[in-house]
Amino acid sequence: MDDLAARMATIEQRVAALEGSPAPAPEGTFWALDGLKERTEGAGAVLYTGTVGLPTGERYDWQYGTPVDTLLGTDWSAFAERLAALGHPVRLRLLHRVLEGARSTAELAADDELGTTGQLYHHLRQLTAAGWLVSAGRGRYRVPAERVVPLLAILAGVRP
Repeated sequence: MDDLAARMATIEQRVAALEGSPAPAPEGTFWALDGLKERTEGAGAVLYTGTVGLPTGERYDWQYGTPVDTLLGTDWSAFAERLAALGHPVRLRLLHRVLEGARSTAELAADDELGTTGQLYHHLRQLTAAGWLVSAGRGRYRVPAERVVPLLAILAGVRP
């Protein structure tokens, strides 16, 4: 009987592959998802979490979850400004450079791809107003701790 069950499992995997259905994930693959399912009810929830070590030596551990009902019941247009701030290639490069360790306006201005000093300050203001950067004093900037993992989660979500 065990032989029959093993053969049947093999056939099911082959059929799934031929039909384009994903094969079942190995045990433990979705440990975060399994834990989330145990803790949620109703429509479910969205969770993102990360542990990030930056080239600067900084370390961020972050977890955030929200019920799907809350997300679907929110006016998404309220998020437009924060998302729009990320919608410019220079601003994304600027955030990348800050996470890599370039924190002062002098260090950032040395990067020709960030534009003129006037353009750089414009982009810094946009990112600061949207909460993606904060001033650390004396012309220095940093990505706030509570934005590091969400930023990387957004980038992971749009990655080809």
